[in-house]
Amino acid sequence: MEKPVFSIVSPVYNEEPVLQRLYERIREVMDQVGEAWELVLVDDGSRDRSAEIIGELHAQDPRVRGISFSRNFGFQIAVTAGLDATRGDAVILTDADLQDPPEVIPDMIAKWREGYDVVYGVRGNRQGETWFKKFTAKAFYRTIDSITGIDIPLDTGDFRLMDRRVVNVIGSMKERNRFLRGMVPWVGFKQTGVHYERHARYAGESKFNSVRRMLPFAIDAITSFSNFPLQLAMYFGFFIAFLSLIAIVLVFGLRLMNGELSGQATTLAVVLFLGGIQLISLGIIGEYIGRIYEEVKGRPLYLVQQSWGIENLKRAEVTSNATKDNRN
Repeated sequence: MEKPVFSIVSPVYNEEPVLQRLYERIREVMDQVGEAWELVLVDDGSRDRSAEIIGELHAQDPRVRGISFSRNFGFQIAVTAGLDATRGDAVILTDADLQDPPEVIPDMIAKWREGYDVVYGVRGNRQGETWFKKFTAKAFYRTIDSITGIDIPLDTGDFRLMDRRVVNVIGSMKERNRFLRGMVPWVGFKQTGVHYERHARYAGESKFNSVRRMLPFAIDAITSFSNFPLQLAMYFGFFIAFLSLIAIVLVFGLRLMNGELSGQATTLAVVLFLGGIQLISLGIIGEYIGRIYEEVKGRPLYLVQQSWGIENLKRAEVTSNATKDNRN
């Protein structure tokens, strides 16, 4: 098969109703571009027929290549596996739910041909999303922009085009707790944005509409690129020490004046307050230590159960299709 000029990577998690339409729209757009292309689909341990559909699409069109994980490893790891599998001179990341319209890809390619190494999609109107999702997204990106040393473009997601040399640098970064929206700006190179209107999901339900899913993502982002939480624990310590010094002076003054403080209730409140600050500080430190622990274990970043049109992958333990077939 001809070496692709463009590789499109799309992580998949329970996207059975969407995959056929995703392939059709990408095929329509990329065939109009007129250059060789490939679509790399990464099944992140789906519980529906997503993996089977990827296999069917590959049989129908060899330009569709696929990976199926042995279990769910998370969106960031699925994107990483997709990047590892690409062969194109430029790589486009897009969600499988068609909220990021493939019709924007030619605009990104045009910017790449002008000499830009990264072309990210800047979201305008976000159709089909709740006010809570929109509010928390805006608050999150403005917060992380203020506490990190990198310039993460506001109102952007993972929808972007990256030149091969950017993809290679990202591939050389070894951290396990990955936040690609921060890693791509961190590497530098020449970057620009393309504005677009984000659509509602074509089908299915969003995987990031709950606090339970969004909070770990936010923690990964902050701890991957900022020491501010650790500094915040130190600031709490200085603040409490300052309050304690004032309290000592007040107590000493009241004792000299034969006054009394308000008994055990005040003491208990102070002790509980200090205990809460200590536990928060220990939790923040523990979060960073836990990430160090994950890094030093040296386990594979992901496990591949099955693949279509892909031979070798970095950072993975691969159970080959041949081995799987021979066991049956």
